[in-house]
Amino acid sequence: MTELAEKLRVDKWLWHARFYKTRSLASKACQAGHIVLNGQSVSKSSATVSVGDHLQFFQGPHLRVVEVVALGERRGPAPEAQALYTDHSPPRVAKKEVASDIRTAPVGAREAGSGRPTKAERRALDRLRGDDEDA
Repeated sequence: MTELAEKLRVDKWLWHARFYKTRSLASKACQAGHIVLNGQSVSKSSATVSVGDHLQFFQGPHLRVVEVVALGERRGPAPEAQALYTDHSPPRVAKKEVASDIRTAPVGAREAGSGRPTKAERRALDRLRGDDEDA
């Protein structure tokens, strides 16, 4: 394989670029529809990417928007992987600001080291979470 391929499987490219730890994780993300390639949701990991394509996906709570610059031949070290793409992701938000979001806010959080809740505290936490099932 002396010539570089013009196209590469999307799961393989995501693994080469070190966005996923294993190729099977990248493949599962593709099959679940979590990867958007040029505005179209990818449902198969066999979809191909080429230079100039745009990918969108979530990495943890953060949205990643990348442009494919090169395809690469192997999963190399981090500097080599970072040369495969240009990052156009929105800036990451500080954790304090993210905690104000209702989806990520801790519900009924207790101070570290305060021990197990008492029965009254547990019932209060259940009411706060909406888990109380009074029969």
